[in-house]
Amino acid sequence: MFSPSQEELCALNKEPVKYGELVVLGYNGSLPNGDRGRRKSRFALYKRSKASGVKPSTVHVISTPQASKAISSKGHHSISYTLSRSQTVIVEYIHDKDTDMFQVGRSTESPIDFVVTDTISGNQNNDEAQITQSTISRFACRIVCDRNPPYTARIFAAGFDSSKNIFLGEKAAKWKNPDGHMDGLTTNGVLVMHPKGGFTEESKPGVWREISVCGDVYTLRETRSAQQRGKLVENETNILQDGSLIDLCGATLLWRTADGLLHTPTQKHIEALRQEINAARPQCPVGLNTLAFPSINRKDVVEEKQPWAYLSCGHVHGYHNWGHRSDTEANERECPMCRTVGPYVPLWLGCEAGFYVDAGPPTHAFSPCGHVCSEKSAKYWSQIPLPHGTHAFHPACPFCATQLSGEHNCVKLIFQGPID
Repeated sequence: MFSPSQEELCALNKEPVKYGELVVLGYNGSLPNGDRGRRKSRFALYKRSKASGVKPSTVHVISTPQASKAISSKGHHSISYTLSRSQTVIVEYIHDKDTDMFQVGRSTESPIDFVVTDTISGNQNNDEAQITQSTISRFACRIVCDRNPPYTARIFAAGFDSSKNIFLGEKAAKWKNPDGHMDGLTTNGVLVMHPKGGFTEESKPGVWREISVCGDVYTLRETRSAQQRGKLVENETNILQDGSLIDLCGATLLWRTADGLLHTPTQKHIEALRQEINAARPQCPVGLNTLAFPSINRKDVVEEKQPWAYLSCGHVHGYHNWGHRSDTEANERECPMCRTVGPYVPLWLGCEAGFYVDAGPPTHAFSPCGHVCSEKSAKYWSQIPLPHGTHAFHPACPFCATQLSGEHNCVKLIFQGPID
């Protein structure tokens, strides 16, 4: 039997149509200080009661600041491309009854629907590790969704500010396309990666691309903020698909479609898996004490019964203080079961359901952070190169953004059942 479509479910429940959700990588279900208003770890995009989209209309070539002000005072959305001190191209945008627009950025001003700040790896409290200078744009990107089925979502670099303007100054990368329309890139760029094969256990990483202000797809620049744009990729589009990753240079977002989320485990499902593991009464093979994953709302506090694991071999133990060797790193220990030396860390259940590619049991842990999820989810994220800094890429744990290490970036856990 086919599962009901998103449209049928919304009609049955009289709920607004959900276009999809954006989930910020590096958070395990919520921000460290809790989700507040437009600043949270997950943002759902719903069909608005009135269309909020805009589309390009009249193009003006301006030579004086006064003429520029006259156009911006009309109250329309517009994109300004400053070519020189004496020439600016302004593209006016008019209301589009067929689309809804959502804006993402660091600014807390009203045009931003989803406020995103720099993700600190290791999920530290943002107050403790202050970002000296954010690399995320105040008005980073906009997502435009069709109001009619199949509710296609498209991404564009840059967002309109409080004056309804996107301003590309003299130093910004910009150009005129062969068909005559202007386009450009934002300072640090908006990168997108569409996985091959959607967001499933069979998916493979796609290629990271840069999205322009008008939504065209380009190869990456030499460095993140280089003046020279990459090459136009004509056979790829800015249409988001389930599992697309959006990097804003400081935070990476995962796009989940509404239909994709219908096949994803829920918070209740993850809680049931946690209870199932604990009901099996796994034991520390040395201390013989029963281990238990803490409840989801206590996911940041190490508890007495918490499982710990040796990440080189996967043996799960309770906490103990032996196994230090003088010739190893501070957090490295020798496993008493197999004598393998490696990191010894507490295990944490991955609670953000949006990062799971299947509903399998939590059997694998990321190395070196110890977040636990299903085998297929762990293997999927272990192979995804995520942007880091201005031109590095490496896999990271989706639950805390820690750079992965070890032979396979993740390890199969070996639990010992109760002896009785």
